[in-house]
Amino acid sequence: MKNSHPPPDATDATGFSVAAFYKFVNLVDPIYLQVPLQACCERNAVRGTILLAEEGINGTIAGSHEGVRAVLAWLRSDPRLSDLVHKEAAAASQPFARMKVRIKREIVKLGVPHVDPSRMAGTYVKPEEWNNLLDDPDVVVVDVRNDYEVAIGTFEGSVNPLTKTFTELPEWARNTEVLREKGGRKPKVAMFCTGGIRCEKSTAFLRTEGFDEVYHLEGGILKYLETVPPEASRWKGECFVFDERVSVRHGVKQGEYELCRSCRYPLRAEDKESPFFVAGVSCARCHAQTTDTQKASFTERERQIAFAKKRNQLHVGARMEPKKARAAVPLAGAAMPRALIDPTLPVLYSFRRCPYAIRARLALVVSGHVCEVREVVLANKPAALLEASPKGTVPVLVTTEGKVIDESLDIMLWALRRHDPEHWLEPQHGATEGKDRDALIAECDGAFKYNLDRYKYPGRYEGSAATHRDEGAAFLLRLDAQLECSPYLFGQRPSLADMAVVPFVRQFAHTDETWFATQPWPALHRWLKAITEGTLFKRVMQQPR
Repeated sequence: MKNSHPPPDATDATGFSVAAFYKFVNLVDPIYLQVPLQACCERNAVRGTILLAEEGINGTIAGSHEGVRAVLAWLRSDPRLSDLVHKEAAAASQPFARMKVRIKREIVKLGVPHVDPSRMAGTYVKPEEWNNLLDDPDVVVVDVRNDYEVAIGTFEGSVNPLTKTFTELPEWARNTEVLREKGGRKPKVAMFCTGGIRCEKSTAFLRTEGFDEVYHLEGGILKYLETVPPEASRWKGECFVFDERVSVRHGVKQGEYELCRSCRYPLRAEDKESPFFVAGVSCARCHAQTTDTQKASFTERERQIAFAKKRNQLHVGARMEPKKARAAVPLAGAAMPRALIDPTLPVLYSFRRCPYAIRARLALVVSGHVCEVREVVLANKPAALLEASPKGTVPVLVTTEGKVIDESLDIMLWALRRHDPEHWLEPQHGATEGKDRDALIAECDGAFKYNLDRYKYPGRYEGSAATHRDEGAAFLLRLDAQLECSPYLFGQRPSLADMAVVPFVRQFAHTDETWFATQPWPALHRWLKAITEGTLFKRVMQQPR
């Protein structure tokens, strides 16, 4: 699939360029891209949404022609995205209120594991050849979009699965009569969607289900509407798009639909003639489904929007003027291309197996901070480390402003207070004003660490290693009891407490793995395995390259 080029009127002096793109590609730990990509978009006054996942990238952005091209060039400077394809169209106004770069499990959610479109997608069919498939009686053509999208336009003769979400498609495909095996053979199937991403994933799914001949429309409906002239087109109606344009027609020009601001359903002019239509509040479809309280809230929102317009202000959306990018971020061993790294990075002095350094790296990675990591040989500490922190212990962080932070917990807090996407500083329960959390971490760093050292390195200290092991085990027993109530120490998701404590528990467990495995701490064992076998922990434990 080659890079598409915008139509001649993709933007003008007063309009906006809207670029849609995606690529299924292995992005190991996409969190490394999140912060610098957000900064690049904001620096170029571009808005929209970009989703990042280990399976790839998916986004739609809008801004000036120069701004959009700058962001695309930034992305393509990553070798993994060098051939990123985009489709571009014009918009009279900015269709997005803010810029969001999000980390997701999937860039388009199907909910079926082990579907890999980068290897298993069906055969591309160019827009100019798509009509041939529509005319082939042996091919089942399936519209894989949601029901409200299909309602305003589709290819004549295609099958509508009547799904409300993409995650319903697998069940439909497994049970529908139109895809049943006949005469010992599964039918030929051709699939299409708005921009191509959903049909790539759905054709990959069908191939895992045993379908041999599967096709999909290259570039999706948008490329078809851009490429195929209206007189030759088999498209009927308009194509729903997920931005303020709402719909487009041939030539990828803006259509006539508007959105109901309550239920997000596309509306034509005649739909607004309904007595149930109130701008920004309800339509005939959702009027009976919202409460009076919700309607009052929507009414107030419309009043605020109108007030903002009157004062020529933006009601919603982030500040979009250029601003300085956040400090950049890969840790040692990261696969982030040099072209994407700010040459002036914070420096982290670290030792890979040190539990203090591990927890500092965990916080830096999850918060999206790129650092130059200098792995320290403890027997030969570098002069720069000793100059920054005479005590010579790791970790030590030297910020771009020259500030030295030489306590691991302080490094964690520095990183998370700047950016905390996983809400580690906001435990769900049991940590009023952080007191319970801080007390737990203090006990780990105090009495538990004291006993851990004497258990792990008995030759360095006096006393019985077994005695110190048992003293440390008392702390772990209390953790196990706390973890019986929830998967993590303070709720259903990890928090600062989990990540500050787990490197020390891991070190304790590795001291005598056979003994540790026999201890009656099932909740603690599950917790330790969940964190240390997770992607984040594995990332920070990689050998530096």
